[in-house]
Amino acid sequence: MKITQRILGLAGAGLLLGSFANCLAQGPVPFAPFEDWKKAVASGDQAALAKLYDAHPPAVAQVGSTKLAKLDDEWKFWLGLKSSGVTELHPKVLDISSMGGMKKLLVRVECQRANGKAAGGRENLVFTMAQLWAPQEDGWRIMVSQRSEFAVDPGRRLPQPPTPNTRLYSDPSEAHAELTEALNRAAKEHKRVIAMFGANWCYDCHVLDTTLHSKEFAPLLEANYVLVHINIGEEGKDNNDMAAVLGVGLNRGIPSLGVLEPDGKVVFAQKDGEFESTVKIGPEDVRAFLEKWKPASSR
Repeated sequence: MKITQRILGLAGAGLLLGSFANCLAQGPVPFAPFEDWKKAVASGDQAALAKLYDAHPPAVAQVGSTKLAKLDDEWKFWLGLKSSGVTELHPKVLDISSMGGMKKLLVRVECQRANGKAAGGRENLVFTMAQLWAPQEDGWRIMVSQRSEFAVDPGRRLPQPPTPNTRLYSDPSEAHAELTEALNRAAKEHKRVIAMFGANWCYDCHVLDTTLHSKEFAPLLEANYVLVHINIGEEGKDNNDMAAVLGVGLNRGIPSLGVLEPDGKVVFAQKDGEFESTVKIGPEDVRAFLEKWKPASSR
């Protein structure tokens, strides 16, 4: 994922319709108030949905950089999805971060909508949404909501996470200690280390991690490598010094990988965004990478 493609945050700111709710209800609970939001959308309950938005002062809702004139328009958008032909809606929470007692969620929303011009009469769409929640005396409320426009989902040949791990990347400050731990473990187990630079907000990072731990690739990964995730932070500026030392390029996007010997010697470092788009790569690319850079003793 290109770092400039993400929503940087809010601080600057055929299934039948009856199965719509089932699609929304799947998966574990990453943040309970968001589950309430999903239930309100799924049930078409405007009163329940409106209650989740701050009223004093009124919450701010945006589409891109454009502020909606009325908060009602935000509710109408969500409650009007079914009538607009959307039969599946899958919000995937990618990242949950804390901001002075508040919670900021970054969500990838995948949906399927009826379209007579598309193959099979349906089209797959995706958009990104960010929400800023604040605790109130009677529960959590959305203070700011920002979403992108619909875009056609290009699809992927790599396995995607049904429910992304919002803790895939630890706090950026823990990167040096985690890399040291990974190198020590690799030395004991006679493996190499894969340092995956990325962030929780990066969907491609979640996809690549899911792929590496899939049934097809997990045995190859676990037999030869110790995988460590290096968080570049919300703005993509953290641990850039570590990437520079290892020779891993970040200017072409993330995820970006480096392969190290247990003594820290760099065996290979991606520089040209080879894996930044999991739309463009397939299983054969991942396998070729793992096979090529595994320890010499394993070849």
